[in-house]
Amino acid sequence: MRVARDDQYVLNHTTRFLARDAGDVAEPFHLPVIDTHWDGSSAETSYRFNDVTFAHRDDQAREVGVVGTFGDLHTPVPLRRVRFLDEPTDLWAVTVRVGKGQVHRYRFAVDGRSVLDPVNPQRQRGDNGQEWSRFFTHGCAVPISFDRWELRLLERLVTQVLPFQLAENRRFLGDFYHRLSRSERDRQFPLAFLLDESVGVVNFIDKLLAREERHNLDDYKTCLRLIDGVLRARFPGREPTELGRQAFMDLYDELAANNVPGWDTGRYGEPRHFLVLLRRHAMTGAFAHPKHGGNNGAAAWAYLAERFDFDWRAALEAPLGRNTDYRG
Repeated sequence: MRVARDDQYVLNHTTRFLARDAGDVAEPFHLPVIDTHWDGSSAETSYRFNDVTFAHRDDQAREVGVVGTFGDLHTPVPLRRVRFLDEPTDLWAVTVRVGKGQVHRYRFAVDGRSVLDPVNPQRQRGDNGQEWSRFFTHGCAVPISFDRWELRLLERLVTQVLPFQLAENRRFLGDFYHRLSRSERDRQFPLAFLLDESVGVVNFIDKLLAREERHNLDDYKTCLRLIDGVLRARFPGREPTELGRQAFMDLYDELAANNVPGWDTGRYGEPRHFLVLLRRHAMTGAFAHPKHGGNNGAAAWAYLAERFDFDWRAALEAPLGRNTDYRG
């Protein structure tokens, strides 16, 4: 479903990330633009969707469309030429409504030719081996950056970093979410999946490394493999993710001291650097806006509000909060 977004919106949200020379792109993770949706009447019905704006630069094209799994794969959605000061530019754009929590692939149709989005580094291969451009909407919980074993190991590492390990804090998280009926959970925390001790931080990191901090993905891939090898060498015959808390407490202390016995410094020279990176991402993910994949149901904000004078619902968009002016 197409959404009306005027030329000023498109120019404000796309051209600042595109340099003057074709192919020279600044911060390509911003494209396509994933924005909040407003149907003009209801925060509850609007909240479940995003507006996704596709932009393509081509001053020679006569016709540009976009085809993807968010719509009919056989019928391109036409892009229109954007105008500035009533003059046509080399920018083509269209905005479509897409449900939150989804992953999609797409390609542009330029004068009948099917092409990848040259300014979006995200890629995905279809079942037939064809490469597509990819995007995901807010609240997506589908793993993108990591394999399953990496996600499980990262979950154990993250819970060691976050402030929810104490029994009192774990009990708070459980009470905050599970005390609500199913209908209350759906109404207050739409799109929130089941809470755990990491409040969705692993999912936040998975999405962060697919877009904004893609340059740090190799650090994670390398260090998770090294940590898996270190723990397997220390505890032969046991799965690292099933080890007790003490094993990860010891590993955490070794990472902080930059001295991990069995660590291959030829593959990654500073284990402490990875810990600093992990801590930054974990704390950001725990307390960031839930649309980024962490802070499930705003549980971390509620955790702070129980300890400080912090009315997060007054600042957050409905239905997650009660602010009817802010859209999120």
